[in-house]
Amino acid sequence: MDYFKESLNLHKRLKGKIRMNPKMDVRTKDDLSLVYSPGVAEPCMEIHRNPESVYDYTIKGNTVAIVSDGSAVLGLGNIGAKASIPVMEGKAMLFKRFAGIDAFPICLDTQDTDKIIETVRMIAPVFGGVNLEDISAPRSFEIETRLQDLGIPVFHDDQHGTAIVVLSALINSCKVVGKQLSELKVVINGAGAAGIAIARLLRCVDNNDPNVCIPVKEIVVCDSKGIIHAKRDNLNYAKKEILRYTNPNDLEGTVKDALVDADVFIGVSVANLLTAKDVSTMAKDAIIFGLANPIPEIMPEEAYKGGAAIVGTGRSDLPNQVNNVLGFPGIFRGALDARAKQITPKMKLEAAYAIARCIDQPTRDMVIPPTLNEHVAWRVAEAVKKAALEEQA
Repeated sequence: MDYFKESLNLHKRLKGKIRMNPKMDVRTKDDLSLVYSPGVAEPCMEIHRNPESVYDYTIKGNTVAIVSDGSAVLGLGNIGAKASIPVMEGKAMLFKRFAGIDAFPICLDTQDTDKIIETVRMIAPVFGGVNLEDISAPRSFEIETRLQDLGIPVFHDDQHGTAIVVLSALINSCKVVGKQLSELKVVINGAGAAGIAIARLLRCVDNNDPNVCIPVKEIVVCDSKGIIHAKRDNLNYAKKEILRYTNPNDLEGTVKDALVDADVFIGVSVANLLTAKDVSTMAKDAIIFGLANPIPEIMPEEAYKGGAAIVGTGRSDLPNQVNNVLGFPGIFRGALDARAKQITPKMKLEAAYAIARCIDQPTRDMVIPPTLNEHVAWRVAEAVKKAALEEQA
């Protein structure tokens, strides 16, 4: 099937993939008087008297805003607000399909950080959570950080959703190859939102409790210019910050130089970056997650030819699809059910381990659940809710 052509036909025929449906019919005067005037005045006044009751009388407790400025959409780049709508509609469908959450695209016609933050603050009363999506780094870091006092969970899925699912796949990959997380040397290619979030999660930067988080031994992060090291003078603040917990030996050179003796390669960058020869320089039983879409940094057959033990991609037509849909529906379901005010590092870790536990006996071709597994979101939701309530106690 030509997915591009058929998708274009589908979107044109449907004229959008989501719609709003009322929860009851309005057929009589009594119906109208209950849902609107005069009866609606009473829930309005009850919420005015007790603002927390908004969760009892409105859609807030089951509604998420999917906020994007269209500046970093998939692998398409900065295509703007209007062009991002199909992706956000698709995200809304997945929220509903896997976790029963009503989500709505909020595509903003600005890429000004302050304006985005101000807009989210102004629309927040309607929503129980905010999923930031496809906002370019490093602005995405600032936007998410400055909105953490909003009183509802604000979660940049391109950062944390990707990192959580990568960690899940890595946990099970270690079981297959007989290595420990704490022993791993990891190379990450791509220093945008996803790459930096993966590095933070794998190094336990936000949660250094040894009873909760196990940091990998070493991470080297690369961007389009090569290894990120202290002598470079072309680093933005986010790339400078990661040097606190990456590249401890101050390596210099290209991503291929970084790969020598590495246990893991994680790509969130560009297609066709590596060859079998590059993989052959890595440690025995190397783990490769090439997540560039639609074409990964290296195709599985090429990676296996170079000696890789496990290969994952972002594609649904290949084994081990590392996809955020395994994370965000359940994460928000659990956060909403706990009425959490933030999605904390502990909640993220519990989500990662919950996803990993969905595979009883991991194998080379099954280190992560299939994306259409309907049970994953609810197991993640249970783990996230439990973690949130424990932190609230």
